[in-house]
Parts: sequence; structure tokens; C-alpha cells
Amino acid sequence: MAESTKSAQPNIVLIMTDQQRADFFKREGFPLDTMPFVDSLSDRGVRFDRAYTPMPTCGPARTSTFTGRFPKATHVRENWALDQATFGKDLVEVLREVGYSINLAGKNHSYLKPMDFDFIAPYMHTRGGRSENKTDEHKAFEEWLEGLRHRVNLEPTPFPLECQFPVRIVDDAIECIDGRNDGVVGGAGDARPFFLWLSFPEPHNPYQVPEPYYSLFPEHEIPERAAGPEAIESKGPKWRWMRNLIESKLPGYDEHWRRYRANYCGMLRLIDDQIRRFVSHLESQGLLENTILIFVSDHGDYAADYGLQRKGVELPECLVRVPFVVVGPGIQRGVRVVDDFVSLVDIMPTLCEAIGAEIPYGVQGRSLWPLLTGTDYPKEEFASIYAELGFGGWPYGEDDRPELHFPYEGPVFDELNSVTQSGNLKMVRKGPWKLLYEVTGRGRLYNVEEDPAELNDLYDDAGHTQIRHELMEELLRWTIRTEDDLPTARYIPKRVPRNWHAAMVEE
Repeated sequence: MAESTKSAQPNIVLIMTDQQRADFFKREGFPLDTMPFVDSLSDRGVRFDRAYTPMPTCGPARTSTFTGRFPKATHVRENWALDQATFGKDLVEVLREVGYSINLAGKNHSYLKPMDFDFIAPYMHTRGGRSENKTDEHKAFEEWLEGLRHRVNLEPTPFPLECQFPVRIVDDAIECIDGRNDGVVGGAGDARPFFLWLSFPEPHNPYQVPEPYYSLFPEHEIPERAAGPEAIESKGPKWRWMRNLIESKLPGYDEHWRRYRANYCGMLRLIDDQIRRFVSHLESQGLLENTILIFVSDHGDYAADYGLQRKGVELPECLVRVPFVVVGPGIQRGVRVVDDFVSLVDIMPTLCEAIGAEIPYGVQGRSLWPLLTGTDYPKEEFASIYAELGFGGWPYGEDDRPELHFPYEGPVFDELNSVTQSGNLKMVRKGPWKLLYEVTGRGRLYNVEEDPAELNDLYDDAGHTQIRHELMEELLRWTIRTEDDLPTARYIPKRVPRNWHAAMVEE
């Protein structure tokens, strides 16, 4: 093992996947062992079973992660609003102030710009990497990815494993880490602690995977889904609009739902193997023991539930619940947090406390550091969580055909479109319950433990009036809590330590 090069502050690696649902893990009870290495990280740290994205859309979720603010505060409520990001001080600025280098290997898709990073190897879903490292075979693979048009590939990917983005991203990440000693990052002998965003564009579509991963999870072993397209009729007009749109563009697409899931699971294992390779490299360089590793995803994926692909319509658990594991110095080992609700917006203030920095004004997330380190905390603070969807206005109807950013004709579509995103929908989760409420005044109430596909709406059921009222009050509390404190002016609002509002109420 190489000699350790510890710094006074811990190094931080934020490992983020794109569009990975939380329940496709062996430790979650999923029949297939998709990510054994990430599952094993739970034995070294803390795993949160009830972790949620603030919005199941890439740009808004990633912006919220780095600012610690919900989308209604950042003003980034769709992927095309990144230049409108509103915040006081973000995680990058906080880390720079205490001497960190800031690095990215993988997908950005946030408000952050290339000049915000000391090292950057950017990728999206069909293109990426540093030009000096790109071979002709890499370029041919990217052309092939473009040609898939985000569809499910029914055969093994006809390019070697080395072309896959997770492999190339980890190559870039290792180059970044090793470059601290040869001048690639910050000059020779760079002794600064590093923050690395290791950001995989997968398992987001296009759904493709090479051998041996293509055959690793045969279609006949794929477990049944929670609900198929027959559930769409009861879910509402947006759901039907989306299902009809995809069917019109890809007739009979749902016949291949098992291949879709098999590719998805295969890509998860591919990512898992690359995370193992990266973490092993940190260990070989003597860096792992002083590095905080955070593993999350920005949001989930229908993965054929409801006969849908990707994301887009509303806030089902398969889209809003995300994996969340934290490992590192001072963090408890082998702890599974099963009751407390946490969010991606909590990552930024948690890291502030981890490095001894003040949580900036305007941050709405809560520090999880006491939960990670085993010190006391008010359980009521984490008794519920909030998420949202929509960029404002009024929802389109099932028969509306507004102008989209893609043509109605032809095979190209985007699930994030005016019909699925117009309006405002809010969610609160507490205990086994989920309450949804939208601008139209329509509410829905589900017991997600008994009804994981959210098909039995109890909102108007007389026997659930009390829990409905309790959750409406909880949603109102979150709605008030997430009103923006910025901009500050002459009068400065009182700070709440760790942003723990419940602790103040209990005083």
C-alpha cells in the first residue's frame, strides 16, 4: 500500500448515478444482486432507507444537491432553467474557502460551469470524455449511442467494455486523483484536500449494456413489476397522455419490458464494478481512510412500472426515493437508518458540518452529521420529507397538444415535456403514508407500505380523514419552511442550528 497522504480535512467523493431507483438492491429485498459492492459499503458506513430527491428531474435535483435548497427556492424547476439558479453560497464556494480542489469526472447537468472545476472530464448520455483520451472506437461507440435515440437495445452492445462511460469515467477519476502528485491538478505535489464528483450518466437511457453484463440477468429471472400498463387508467390524465405518446412513437414497446429491466440491472452491476475499482484505487494510494464517500442517485426510473420508461409523470416512489450511503472517517459503521426521512438537499449542510464550515444563509437542508456519527438528534426533525414537481401554471389536459421541444411525429420524445411538467404538485411522506396535493386542489393519499404501486387512493375515504388532516398540516409546515430566506437585507433572520426546526419547537 502506498504511503498515506492525509490532509487536515477529509477528502470528499460524491458518487452519483443518474436515474437509479432505490429498490433494485439485494439489501432492499430485490431478488437480483445488482450492486454487491455498493451494498457492502453499508457495512462500512450508514445507509438511509428513506432518502428522497427534492424533484425527480436531473438538473433541478443536482442543483438542489449543491445548494442545499429545494427547487422552488433555486428557481431551477426544469432542466432548461439551470442559468436561473438562485442561491447565496453553494457547496463549491464553501469547500474552496477552506482550501479544497474541486473536480468532476462524469455528468454535470447542473448550473456549475467548467471553470468551476480544477479538473473536469465531462460526459452526458451519448457523448463525453476528454478529447485527448478519446479513441476512434470511443467515437464510433458514441455515434452508435446517438443512433439508439434513448431506446432499449434488444441485443448486447456491439462495442467492448472499455468504451462504456462508467469505465472511462473511472479512468478519468483515477487520472484526476493521481494527478495531485504530477501536476495535473493544482500543480505538482498538490496537498489540498480534494472534492471529486464522480458522476455516472447511467443507468439512465439509452438502455444498453455489453457482455458479460447483458446476459448476467436473464429476462426469465427478472421479477414481476409492481404494476403494468393496466394501472394507467386509474392514475389520471397525465399518465394516460404519457403512455399514449410513447405507444404512438414506439408501438408495442412494453412487450420488451423484461429486456429493459435486464439491461438496467446489467448496467447497475457494471457501475458497481467500476465503483469497486475506484474505491480500491483510493485504498491502494492510502487515501481511503481519510475520504468521505457518499453514494446517491439524482432520482429514480419507472423501469417499466405502469408501462412507462424513464421518469416524468408525478411523484411515485420509484422516481422519488433514491439510494443513499455514506462512509468515511468518524462515521458509524454498519448502521441502517430505517425510519428517518432525508433528502439530497441535506448533503450540502451535512458536508458543511463535517468540515467545520458555517451553513450559509438560504440553505434549507438539514445537517445529517449527528445521524452519521452516532450523536443525539431530535427524531421529530426527520419524521417526514417533502418533494415537488412542476414549473408552474396550470396542468394541461389529456387532450391538449401544446408545442413541445420535440415533434409529435416520429420516434423521438422526451418524457420531461410541457404536459407532464406544467402545474405544481407537492408531496409529503411520513411513516407509511404519502400525501400528494396539486394546484388544481386534487389530493391523493396512499399507504405505500401496503400499496407500493400507489393504486389505492384513500384521500376521500372517511376512515382516513384524521391521517389526511395530519399530513395536510405536515405539508403546510414544509411549504412554509421552504419559503426562501434570500435575499437578506437590513434585518437578518435567526439561524437555527443545523437547520433543525423541530429542536426549536421542542424548547
